[in-house]
This record gives sequence, structure tokens and C-alpha cells, in this order.
Amino acid sequence: MAKGQSASLDRRKLFADPVMITTITLLIVFLAVFILYPLAILLVDSVYSNEAGLTARFFSGIFGEGAFAVSFGKALFISLLGVLPALALGLKLAREGNSSRGSSRNGLFKALPVLSLVLPIAAAAVYTDAVFDCRGGIARFLSRAFDGGLLSWILIGLVQVIVLTPLCFRIFDGVMRLAGLKKSGDEEEQKALRKKMLIRAIVLGIVVFLLNLLMIIFLYASVNGKYSFIIAISNTLKVGFLVGFLSAGIGMLFAYVEVYVKVRTKFMAGLFKVVSMLPVVSPPFVLSLSMIMLFGKAGIITRHLLGIYDNNVYGFWGIAIVQTMTFFPVCYMMFRGLLKNIDPSMEEAARDMGASRWKVFTSVTLPLLLPGIGNAFLVTFIESIADFANPMIIGGSYDTLATTIYLQITGAYDKNGACAMAVVLLGITMIMFIVQKYYLERKTAATLTGKASRVRMLIEDKSVTVPLTVLCSMMALFVIIMYICVPFGALFRTWGRDFSLTTRWFEQVFTRYKGFKAFKDSFLLSIIAAPITALLSMIISYLVVKRKFKAKGFIELVSMLAMAVPGTVLGIGYIRGFAGGMFHSGFLQGIYGTGVILVIVFVVRSLPTGTRSGISALRQIDKSIEESAYDMGAGSMKVFTSVTLPLIKDSFLSGLVTAFVRSITAISAIILLVTPSYLLITVQINEFAEKGSYGIACAFATILIAITYGSVLLMNLVIKFFGTSRKMKEVD
Repeated sequence: MAKGQSASLDRRKLFADPVMITTITLLIVFLAVFILYPLAILLVDSVYSNEAGLTARFFSGIFGEGAFAVSFGKALFISLLGVLPALALGLKLAREGNSSRGSSRNGLFKALPVLSLVLPIAAAAVYTDAVFDCRGGIARFLSRAFDGGLLSWILIGLVQVIVLTPLCFRIFDGVMRLAGLKKSGDEEEQKALRKKMLIRAIVLGIVVFLLNLLMIIFLYASVNGKYSFIIAISNTLKVGFLVGFLSAGIGMLFAYVEVYVKVRTKFMAGLFKVVSMLPVVSPPFVLSLSMIMLFGKAGIITRHLLGIYDNNVYGFWGIAIVQTMTFFPVCYMMFRGLLKNIDPSMEEAARDMGASRWKVFTSVTLPLLLPGIGNAFLVTFIESIADFANPMIIGGSYDTLATTIYLQITGAYDKNGACAMAVVLLGITMIMFIVQKYYLERKTAATLTGKASRVRMLIEDKSVTVPLTVLCSMMALFVIIMYICVPFGALFRTWGRDFSLTTRWFEQVFTRYKGFKAFKDSFLLSIIAAPITALLSMIISYLVVKRKFKAKGFIELVSMLAMAVPGTVLGIGYIRGFAGGMFHSGFLQGIYGTGVILVIVFVVRSLPTGTRSGISALRQIDKSIEESAYDMGAGSMKVFTSVTLPLIKDSFLSGLVTAFVRSITAISAIILLVTPSYLLITVQINEFAEKGSYGIACAFATILIAITYGSVLLMNLVIKFFGTSRKMKEVD
């Protein structure tokens, strides 16, 4: 009751403050116009044309005529055949397992939990193989089975019953054990049990239906649809899954070595810092250049060291390796925070009971990290399938969704078809984003909260420390060598043939290829976008953490939404949304083709990072500090600028530089929006890399890395000497 009265009082205070009301209104308008509106227009253009009106022909051109109508009925029938009997059998077995009569049947009830893991994994492997190889044997078999008659569908339903029954048993058995209920119990307990089981049964049914529906649509489209696009979907998912697994695994290895293993030299710690910073301060496709220069046909390693003259670095493995090296530092930083929050007393208790280090890791540490592993996997999966620059440079003929959409709009001039493809890509990333943010993030926070209770005893056993340290050092050095190749590529006269040093590529950047204009335009637009992004991020963070009002959830969701929107999708949304003005009315048409729309894109793309940083910082500030300022008569703007903002100065400065770095190194969102009146560095690098002019591309990239790295160093110096932590030390 008191909590509700407090929230009501907060809302009344908020509505009495005209500055805060104006801020919230303008913020909602900005988010709606520049994030939701382009995505809505994208969706509308994929199902509407001026000639035909509301139509599904753009999706039919991709997936085949009647794909959705045919697939929906099949998926619903097969799912009902599989889910309903499986739920009934799973519930019956769970009740028997929790009764005295079922306790004697140990063999069956010991096998069911194992089968609940093995059978769904096997089914997922079959479906995955069909998606990854849509013309393979498994895909053809499934296609014939789903296209068969009633008997074929019944057989598929029976297979799904076999797969789902152990899973249903595990779900129901877990609910019953958690509630501590058997067949007996009072009415309230029985009601709560039934409600939990019903919710889980509905969720399971929806998931099975969606999986069947998507599989049937995919198989139908591989035969009747646009084959090149289906291949692009298959390629994108294949790369995304591999990069997600590899990045999460390597990132967890690095974090484990840093947090758990005693490293005797400072060299290793320095390597970790450099590896975690390099992907942040470099353009997204620098490693693609390095990969070509090291392992291509004229590569130093392949041609000059190993004598291999026909090595093909382009395609699936090239994209996968480059993206893994680019994204695993993100996972490393995520796992480092999670591992530091694990209480060492739990692991030491297991060690005291005689468990080996491997047993402790698999039975204590790993279960605590499982939500975090899923979170890291999905974050890198989203980054991978949304990546445009790396597949464009090193993909060769291996098409992904991002590059296919770009070529559809720039090569085929099919804007509506590109919108339909963009909606498919957006749908994949949005599903992953929702699972990552609203399920795995919360589960991670619930599993690992607070700080470790005491200092962890680091592993000193050489049989553990030496192999792990050597392995991580080799991988870190490999990443650093790939980055070092970039400046050397700009200093060699002809890469792969003439390794004499020269400065002509740097000279040509400024004398022949308008380097001054490219750096001026990029720097100016980024320096404008950075403070706007940092301030907006802090305002959104302040409203989300410190204020209570009905639109708070909307502001938080939409501000984070850009994290799930691929750059090419956002670019197409801005083209369709603002080329003719909003709703083709001419309103805001003036920003299209100007620097204003580029600045807005930079702000929107960097907003989620700054907002998350601000929310984390503000949650550490006690509410009573601001309430004291309000009690002394200060308004909301005065409190924010004189109390809140100084306390989160470090986070603000960090968000400022992060926004600048992300803006000046961006490419996927702006490559479709940039006009000849603006020359941007990343677009120039991409253009020269596609032409094979690696000397010029490396020269541009080297200067860009120097600018971004210098910005990060400057930020660290400012925070060190003028930040909040400096003042706290002086007070101490």
C-alpha cells in the first residue's frame, strides 16, 4: 500500500514539473519518429504498393506463392498431433514419478531426464542441418515428409510425441517438485500448480508450432521461392551460430584465465587489455583486410611462408574467423564481470569435499554461468547476422542477408523487395533480442547478484596455468598481429610483391583521394553526434531509474531497440521513410541527403550503449541525495544538472567517447544514406577494399584507428584527473 502511494506521489510531482513533462514529450516524439517510424514504414512497404494496394506479392516473390497459407495449416495440425499427446503423457508420468507408486520405477524415471535433453538436441540438430543445407539429403527428406498426405503428417506427429514426452515430463516434474506437491494438498496449492503447468504447456505448444511453421515455410521456399535469398538466410544463420558459439567459448576462456588463474607476468594482463580495446577503436572490417593480406593468394603467411599460391580466404570460413576475432572481446568483458560476482566459497566447498577442478567447473561454475553464456551467444549472434562490412569485403560469392539486401536496393533497384527481405532479417534479430533482454538478462541477474564475499584463491597449479596462459597468449597475439598488418599494409609499396617501405599511400590519401574532406566530414558529424548521444543517454537513464510514469517502459524499450536493428535495415527504413517526407507529405524531407540524417543515425545507433552504461551508474546513486535537493526547493532540471550529472560524470564521458568512436567507425547504417556531398572514412575504406586497393584502404584505416585510439586515451586521462573517482580520492 505504501509503495503504491509513493509511486502515485512521484507521478504527481512529475506532472507538476513542466520541464520534465516537456523533456519526456520531446523524447517520446524523437524515439517514435526516428526509430519506430522507419521500421513501421519498412513493414508497410513490404506488404503495400501503389499499384496493387495491400499485397503479399513481395513476400511471395521470396518464399513462393501461397507459402504462408499452406504452411500455417500444416504446422498447426502437426503441432497439435505432437504436443497434445506429449503433454498428456508427460503429465501422467510426472504424477507417477511424484507418487509413492512411481518411486519404485527408478529405471524409467532416471532415463527420462536424460532423454529430455538428448531427444530435443537430436531434433534440433536435424532441423539445423536442413536449414544449413537446404538442398541436402535431410532437407529433401523433411520436405517430402511435410508435403506428404495425412499419413505422413501423423507419422511426423508421432515422432514429435516421442521427442516431446520426456521434455514435458521434466517440465511438469520440475513444477511439482518446486511446489512440493503431490496428488494431495489444499485447493490453493493445487490451483497454483495447475496454473504453472498450464503456462508452461502453452509456451511449449507455441514454441513447437513456431518451429514447425518456420521449418515448413523454409523448406517450401527452398523449392518454390527465390533460391538466392533462401541461400542467404541459410548462410547467415550458419555463420551466426558458429560465430556465437566460438565467440562465447573464447571469451569465457579469456575471462576464466584472468579471474581464476594466477598470471605471473604483467605482459599477459597487458595483452588482455589491448585485445579488449582494439575491436572498440577500430573500423568493423579492419580484420577482413588483415585476413586477406595474411592468408589470401598474395598473403605473407600463405604465399611467402608456406608457399601456398591458390589459397582462397573468401567465403564462410573467412567471415566466421574474422567475426569471431572481432566479437569475442565483447563476450570476454561480459564473462569477466559474471565470474567476478561468483562467490568463491561455493567452489571451495566443493574442492574441500574432494571434487577435482574440472568437476567444480562443470558442476558449480558452469551452471551459474549458463544464462550468461546464452546471453553472450545471442549478443554475438545478433552482431554477426547484422554485420554488413565483413561479409561485403571477405565474403566473396558467399551471400548473407545484409549484403543481399544491400545489393537488392543498389543493384536490382527493387526497394519493396529489399523491404521484404529487411523485414525477414529484422524478425530474426528481434526474436533474439527479446529472448536475450527479457529472459536471459534477468536470469543472469537473478543467478549472479552482488559481489564475491571474499578474495578468490587463484589457481597456481602449473598443469592448469601454463596451458591456459599459453593458449590465450597465442590467440591474443594472433589478434594483435592482424591489427598490426593494417599500418604495415599502408607502408609497403605493393603488398605481397614489393615490401620496400614508402609513404606514398598516405600521401595519396590527402593529395589524390580527398582525405582531408573525408576526415573533416567524418570528424565533424561524429563530434556533433557524440554529445547529443551522451546527453540523451543520460536523460533516458535518469527517467528509467529515477522516475515513475506510464511511458517509462516505452522509452526504455525503444531506446534499446536500435541494438536489435541491423544497420542496413535501419538505412532502408530511413530511405523509405524520409526520401519523400514522413508519410510522403514532404514533412522532414529536407533532412534526407544531408548531414542531419547522418547525425541522427549515429545518435540512434549509439543510444543503447550509452543508455545501458547510464542505467548501471544511476542505480548506484542513493535516492536520498536527490530528494535532499528537491526539499531545498531545486527544480528537476537543477537537480539533474547540479546533483545527478556530476555523480555520473565518468559514465557520461565514457558514453561521449564511445558514441564518437561508434559514429566515426560506422558503415552499415550510413552506406545507403551518404551522398556525394559527404565523404566518410569508413565508406572510403570499404570502396578501396572492394577494388583491391589495399594500400589506400590501410592508410585510411590506420589514420582512423589513430584518431579513435587517441580519443579513448584522452577520455581516460580526463576521467583520471577530472572525473568523480579523482574527487573521491581527494576527499579521502
